[in-house]
Amino acid sequence: MQSNRRANVSLKMSSNACLILCGLLIWFLADAERVRASAAAGLALCGRSVIPALFPFMAVSTMLVSMGFGEWASPRLAGLMNLYRLPGPAGSALLLGLVGGYPIGARTAAELHRKCLLTADEAERLLGFCNNSNPVFLISVLGCGIFGSPRTGVYLWLVHVLSALLAGFFFRGSKPIGQQHLPRPFTCRKISLSAAFVEGVKSACGNMISVCGFVIFFYVLAAPLTSLERALGAGLVGFLELFSLTPLLSADRCSFILASACAGWGGISILCQTAAVLEGSGLRLRNCFLGKAAQGFLAGCLAAAVSFYIF
Repeated sequence: MQSNRRANVSLKMSSNACLILCGLLIWFLADAERVRASAAAGLALCGRSVIPALFPFMAVSTMLVSMGFGEWASPRLAGLMNLYRLPGPAGSALLLGLVGGYPIGARTAAELHRKCLLTADEAERLLGFCNNSNPVFLISVLGCGIFGSPRTGVYLWLVHVLSALLAGFFFRGSKPIGQQHLPRPFTCRKISLSAAFVEGVKSACGNMISVCGFVIFFYVLAAPLTSLERALGAGLVGFLELFSLTPLLSADRCSFILASACAGWGGISILCQTAAVLEGSGLRLRNCFLGKAAQGFLAGCLAAAVSFYIF
């Protein structure tokens, strides 16, 4: 009886999804010229901003994990990660996520799990706060480009980092530190720099195709929202895709708070990108979704408090 009910619910969800996709296809066909222009603009955005900002970090982060960066970082970041009841290697995903931007933190967490440096539970809890925005985007694109001040961009980045660290406390787990953090017998992975380089570049190329695909698709979906009332349109665009938000912002307090909240949330596009890099790892996306929602809320509140000092 229960299995039949589940099957009916699943069938209904599939039918609704098909109806939505059919409506989307009709829209694309009816407005093909505008959809084509939006896709071209999204592709240009990828070439101008997304690939230069992410590809080098993706390649290097894979090389670092392959050559043992997780083991190297373990004793150095153990104190910080103990606050979250996670082992030291988890700090490498947090560090690379804060430096490299979306979705490098999640990708590094998945790599650490594949290398058996984190359990599935630890990696999934880490996903709640290790996946973060690129400081180049926050300081350069938003700070200098939108608000005309690198100092404002630095405040955005500091708020982003603090909100991520605070969101991590929602995913501390229930095991006492003494039980969860016993020393682990790390195995030394003997891999040459040339092999790590080839693996890093090939892996980054594959992931960049997925990332750019999601950016272009959601850029097209977000295009009609830009014609809505300014605050509502900007909020809906930021909910969907972070890069598409930048043309809708202005140098004022409300835009600062919105930019901070949307950078913490990341957007549906980022969640799809994260799902792509987690594919095959066995890790669930649930904590990442909850973590980004919590971080977006915290980032908005912190930005509202800081904005009185900036504006």
